[in-house]
Amino acid sequence: MKGIFIACNQALYEDVLEIMDRSGVRGFTSWEDVMGRGSHQGEPHYGSHAWSTMNSSLLCFVEEQTATLFLKKLQQLSDTTNDQGVRAFYWDIAGTVG
Repeated sequence: MKGIFIACNQALYEDVLEIMDRSGVRGFTSWEDVMGRGSHQGEPHYGSHAWSTMNSSLLCFVEEQTATLFLKKLQQLSDTTNDQGVRAFYWDIAGTVG
């Protein structure tokens, strides 16, 4: 199982949800109005007068096979929307309760 954390420009939130649906990712938790800036070239997203955009973040846990497809589709989104920003971080999950 994989844990996947996604940070994206709010303008891409619906695109990420659509990719989740097409990839079979059902359960997730999200946070709106998240501030931050990219570690490479990204402009700040602070919700301020000077930097008015904001981010959204999502966290999901999926089976390995689902994660592979989902991450590939997120990479495709990132490749086509470089100026807006989307990042995904993933790690192995040992197990679940419940």
